[in-house]
Amino acid sequence: MRRENDVHSGADDLAAINALALLPESDARDQITRFMMQYKFAVDEMLTKISILQQEFQHLHRYNPIEHVTSRVKTLRSIVEKLDRREIEPSFDAIRANITDIAGLRVTCSFIADTYYFLETLTTQSDLRVLEVKDYIAHPKANGYKSLHAIVEIPVFLSNGPVPVVVEVQIRTIAMDFWASLEHKIYYKYKGAVPRDLVASLTEAADIASQLDHRMEQLHTEIRDMGGQPDAEGPVDLKMMAGKLP
Repeated sequence: MRRENDVHSGADDLAAINALALLPESDARDQITRFMMQYKFAVDEMLTKISILQQEFQHLHRYNPIEHVTSRVKTLRSIVEKLDRREIEPSFDAIRANITDIAGLRVTCSFIADTYYFLETLTTQSDLRVLEVKDYIAHPKANGYKSLHAIVEIPVFLSNGPVPVVVEVQIRTIAMDFWASLEHKIYYKYKGAVPRDLVASLTEAADIASQLDHRMEQLHTEIRDMGGQPDAEGPVDLKMMAGKLP
């Protein structure tokens, strides 16, 4: 499992937060550190859950649908910039209420059915509260982006009691992840102003990636039917899950 960054409260972050007058400089460092560590601990909790599932899949079910997992916690500068873009009041309460991707995990699975299976096994755990699920696999974005997005709330137990922390989990196949990573790099390179012909090519590539996903899943099913590895149990009914949503 790969982490992209750890919690810190460097000079750049303090300068960013003080520039918006979120906190007086005298107590900024301690409060910022406490706030950001809650999200780091939430990621740690989620990674532990996923590690347990991976080991169960591998040793008890003899099939692990998870290829790899990455995680990250947004930097404070990134959070402040997002507040500024959205014109949101610079306060901890406003951040908690309006920004749901401070703590993020990305789970890459082998096949489409695996993404739904993993979503179900994770979100049915009793200590997780599902806030929202967006199925961009069944309903892709206009540019071809596909993924499952789950916003969940997990308790983090600190010395003064539990704190509910929101985490975003993205679940996608290898092909979806490859396309999304390339698309992100292109949009970053052009600072969002991607030439129209390149956008069209990216959309076409998304269709090709989707075809590859379906073809590889067909091959996997054929191998299973011939007595190979067992398959995941199949897609979860998202409408049935709606009863868990707020």
